[in-house]
Amino acid sequence: MNTKELKNIAENLNGAIETAGELSTKIYKQGLKIKIKEDGSPVTNGDIEVNKIITDKIKILTPNIPIVSEETVDLTKKNKFETYWLIDPIDGTKEYISGKDEYTLNAGLIINKTPALGVIGVPKKNRIFYSFGRNNSFLIENKITKVLNCKKNTPKNEVIALTNHIDPPEIILEKLKNYGMTSFRKLSSSYKYCVIANGEFDIYADKVRANEWDDAAGHAIAEHAGALVTDLENNYFSYGREDYKNPTILIRRSENLND
Repeated sequence: MNTKELKNIAENLNGAIETAGELSTKIYKQGLKIKIKEDGSPVTNGDIEVNKIITDKIKILTPNIPIVSEETVDLTKKNKFETYWLIDPIDGTKEYISGKDEYTLNAGLIINKTPALGVIGVPKKNRIFYSFGRNNSFLIENKITKVLNCKKNTPKNEVIALTNHIDPPEIILEKLKNYGMTSFRKLSSSYKYCVIANGEFDIYADKVRANEWDDAAGHAIAEHAGALVTDLENNYFSYGREDYKNPTILIRRSENLND
């Protein structure tokens, strides 16, 4: 699939993500219906409705590429795909339920085990991030499209980090300190990839092994903007794991976080 084809898919998917985001806020205002899944995590009618909108659009855009969604995946079957979609209709469901503004809508296309395209909507911030290859990563905000290039927008001589915890494990604090961290804040959803791609933060680290659908779209957006996405040992990794489990995650805006 060439860059022109990927661009067409991403730009067409943006509209569905925007529509799904608007519906997610409408459903929240009407009152969510919440269920607890087998793994103990919550799922809402918002997740399900968003999933349907995104999935239906992808089936039109790429009818021959399989779709794996958090809300419909059969984890008893091993993943054998190398080219496939990964959807997390609402990443940060707990934040969504509590009315916070950093939950995201996610669709990532994996081609030959590599993130090739990503679209992330952040409804309450009126932002859509998308990418379709190296140096082709963008933010749409207030109807204006901006190129993402990981340029530092944090204060000079500061390295501002993101973590998955208010009180991070020592191993994560040490890792961040090794990269010169001067302060940090908690951000759990895939929005972390987006704000690093936009230079609003410098680094993220987490030892929890997330599922592929948690990372795919953000991985594409950040990497295509120039960020480095690896495990905590600085190893690049591919998708298509049998259990859909990614390794630990380290996202760096650049090699030198002071630039």
